[in-house]
Amino acid sequence: MKFFLILLRGLLFAALPFLVYFALQHFQPREVALLLLTLLLLRAPGKALAFLRRQGPRAFLVAAALLVMVALLWHSNDPVWVLSYPVFMNALMFSLFAASLRHPPSAIERLARLRHPDLPPEGVAYTRRITQVWCGFFVANGGIAAWTAFAASRETWVLYNGLVSYLLMGALFAGEWLYRRWHFGTEATR
Repeated sequence: MKFFLILLRGLLFAALPFLVYFALQHFQPREVALLLLTLLLLRAPGKALAFLRRQGPRAFLVAAALLVMVALLWHSNDPVWVLSYPVFMNALMFSLFAASLRHPPSAIERLARLRHPDLPPEGVAYTRRITQVWCGFFVANGGIAAWTAFAASRETWVLYNGLVSYLLMGALFAGEWLYRRWHFGTEATR
């Protein structure tokens, strides 16, 4: 049952671009933003609070950025601010991964150590490079998401943010896994 709930939450989160696309056809941007915030908070309220506690002072910046975005949206009632949520998510992920490069261990090293607590120095260097690759991905993906929010049609926005970006993310994840398997052997993939 727990797996089913996790899967359902993941599918709902992945479907947000489609939900936004259809909601903007029937509701004011302010109302859609409230729906988005509600869904995001319902997704994992305990995890959100734990995340903010772990981030310390950086949590203030994340919360401040979110509040600025909500205030701009509420004041202007412009759908572009609702369509900008993927930009915000990419900026958030970039800031977390980039901060982990400045204050090791890197984000990918932390994940790797869950499976391999005794990660050798070459593994640490590799995970650092992969964290840098993900930072580049978040910058590029966020830039394209911004273009779709500000300059493209809503159909292009939903196609990119609801499908293409997930395919690109999956391709990067799978490509890295295949490279790691080829380069380090099957032991590194277990």
